[in-house]
Amino acid sequence: MKTPPGPVLRLRKALQKAGMHPDDDVTGVDLSGVAGRRALVVATNHGTLKPGKATGVFGSELTVPYYAFLDAGMEVDVASPRGGDIPFDPTSFRPPIRTTEDDRYLDDPVLQDLCENSLAIGDLDMSTYDIVFFAGGWGAAWDLGRSEAVAAQASAAVANEAVVGGVCHGPLGLLQATNPDGTLFVEGRRLTAVTDRQVKQLGISHTPQHPERELRNAGALYESTRHKRRDAFANHVVVDGDLITGQNQNAGPMVAREMMQRVIAKLDGKVGAES
Repeated sequence: MKTPPGPVLRLRKALQKAGMHPDDDVTGVDLSGVAGRRALVVATNHGTLKPGKATGVFGSELTVPYYAFLDAGMEVDVASPRGGDIPFDPTSFRPPIRTTEDDRYLDDPVLQDLCENSLAIGDLDMSTYDIVFFAGGWGAAWDLGRSEAVAAQASAAVANEAVVGGVCHGPLGLLQATNPDGTLFVEGRRLTAVTDRQVKQLGISHTPQHPERELRNAGALYESTRHKRRDAFANHVVVDGDLITGQNQNAGPMVAREMMQRVIAKLDGKVGAES
C-alpha cells in the first residue's frame, strides 16, 4: 500500500479532524450476511473539467465503497456509462486528502484494471446485484444523469429491489430512473447529494448538472447539512428504504455500511423495499 510519509499523514489527520474523510463512528457491525452477494460500483467516463484541466471520479468515492463491499466478502463489479476507462480526478489523489483506501488502490493492480476496463452498464444483468452504488466526482455531472443506459439500468435495479444510492454527484445516476409504474424513482423520496453551495465554493458552477438543483427539480425531498467553513467538510447521510445517499465524499464509509446493513435486513425478512 502506498502510504505517504509521516508529515503528510499528520496533515491528513488534521484534515480528517476538520471533517475531511472521517472514519465511520459506527463500529463492530456484523456484515457477514452479505458475503457472496454482489455489488456494482458505477462511475463516470468523463475526464475533462475544462480545457487543460482533468477531472473524473473523485478517488475515495469509488475506492471507499469498493473496498468496504469487497472486505465484507461481496463480489464487486465496476461499471461506467460507456465501459472502458474511468478517469480519476488527479486532485483527489493528492497525499494529504486521499484516504487509506486510495493508498490501497494505488498499489492494487486488480482494481486498477477494473477501472481501466470497466464494464459498460448497459451490458449488465441488473437482477444479479444486491447493491448499486453511484460514485461521484465532477465528471459525473456530464454523464451519469444524462446517460440512457444508466437510466435504464438504474430503473432495472429499482424494479429488482436492489439497494441503490451513492454520494456527492453520484445520485445523478438515479435522476432519470423510474419505478415500474413509470414515475420518477426520486420523486417524493428523501435523499442527499452535493449542495449547490459546495458546487459554487469549488468554482465548478459551469458543470452541466448540479445534483441539488436537478434532484429538487425531479421532485426529490432533498436535504443536506452545512459546515461553518466549507461544505466540503460537511457530512450527511439519508436512508429512505432501499435508497441510501451521502452528501459528499465524507459519507462514503457510512453509505456503504448502511447499504450492506439494508441488504442483510432484507435477506433476514426484517424490512421491505419501502420501510
